[in-house]
Amino acid sequence: MQVAFLGLGKMGFAMAKRLLAAGQSVVVWNRTIDKARDLSAHGAKVATTPSEAVAHADLVLTMLFDDAAHEDVLLAKGVLDAMRAGAIHISLSTISVALSERLTEEHRHRGQRFVAAPVFGRPNVAEEGRLWIVVAGDEASIGQARPILEPLSRGISVVGPEPRQAHALKLGGNFLISAMIHSLAESFVYAESQGIDPAEFLSAVNSALFQSPFYAAYGSVMLHPPAQPGATVELGAKDLRLLREAASDRKVRLSLAEQMAEIFAEARRAGLGQIDWAVGQYRMAQLRGTAKSR
Repeated sequence: MQVAFLGLGKMGFAMAKRLLAAGQSVVVWNRTIDKARDLSAHGAKVATTPSEAVAHADLVLTMLFDDAAHEDVLLAKGVLDAMRAGAIHISLSTISVALSERLTEEHRHRGQRFVAAPVFGRPNVAEEGRLWIVVAGDEASIGQARPILEPLSRGISVVGPEPRQAHALKLGGNFLISAMIHSLAESFVYAESQGIDPAEFLSAVNSALFQSPFYAAYGSVMLHPPAQPGATVELGAKDLRLLREAASDRKVRLSLAEQMAEIFAEARRAGLGQIDWAVGQYRMAQLRGTAKSR
């Protein structure tokens, strides 16, 4: 089974490396070729163009940044035209529901198959092969994709026959992450105002109520900012926008999402767009709390 992997950012690099460690034959491509060359030491073949990477692939995995990057690489740069009939494209990225629907039709028109498989987890989780992957597509294609996805994950949820469903679920999950971070951030601001150490607040509340490694991990990121962001405020804002667009297309209004969008816009205006998503939301809660107390 020949695999092509397009997009070697923090997440993509870690995932491609996991596949190579599992003994998979992988051709890699990245906009900046140095990232691809770094994987050649682990056994990857390096392509100079994305079309070259996919020409003989049975499975094409993409981990690209956003809708614009997908449209550029897959359509403008001719990847879909270079893929052979019957090949399977596995989209690991968080993209809009509208683009997922478009890619489904583009692949169908070319006699190719499309599986949506967006992932939950930060780069350190990808390095450990402990992502959670939500998958949607036809049963046969998912069956062929599963052996490639298993080395990357601690679990896989099959959510439906339409690829759009997995991308919609991923946006909903990211919305819950944002809402959780925001409520935790405001709780920390509240705790500080009462003379309570936020770390002690988190330990007590998480032990009493949630027993959640997720709350513990994000709380730790907020209180001990990482040197390099796992995901940025800009990325969180993008995902929230895609969620609201998907909801609007189905005539659904999400009042909390609308409020969160205003907070993200405020954070970007405050110059927090490129810092860690969780850290930025905490700092925004601190700024808003301070402003209201004046």
